[in-house]
Amino acid sequence: MSDIVEMKAVKVGKKMDLDVLERMTLLGVLPKEGNFINLKLVRLVREELSFTEEENRALQFRNVIQAGVPMIHWNTVVVRNKATGEIVKDPTEVIAQMMATDPDAFETSEACPPKEFVFGETVVGLIVKSLQELDKAEKITQEHYSLYEKFMEGHEETPGK
Repeated sequence: MSDIVEMKAVKVGKKMDLDVLERMTLLGVLPKEGNFINLKLVRLVREELSFTEEENRALQFRNVIQAGVPMIHWNTVVVRNKATGEIVKDPTEVIAQMMATDPDAFETSEACPPKEFVFGETVVGLIVKSLQELDKAEKITQEHYSLYEKFMEGHEETPGK
């Protein structure tokens, strides 16, 4: 079962599992302007969506230039040394060679499984409004797709209108 992250002071609301890409994308979707109360809620949501030290160690975020475009890459799988429990941080080729040489000494697992978050009604409204604005401006990308499906359920308008 995934971890459950309950937004501070949110006891009832919309529950959903979010993976790494969805968390990062949602951080970019949250409004940057608004009234004080809403921005206070958004700040709390940003903190909850952010990655813990343990998640950062497992994911090993890194900036990469691919075809001239800056991108963020991260590990989807971690390799742990069974004897120490430590994450192996060697280059991929070295890890593959180590695992081929002594497969029983290592175990693999998902670097950061999806987490369950609980979003209150006001925050859901802010996210839905931001997604609707992106859709109306025809700025929805592949990265938004799963978030759009999760948050827009029950809030659908005719697409493109």
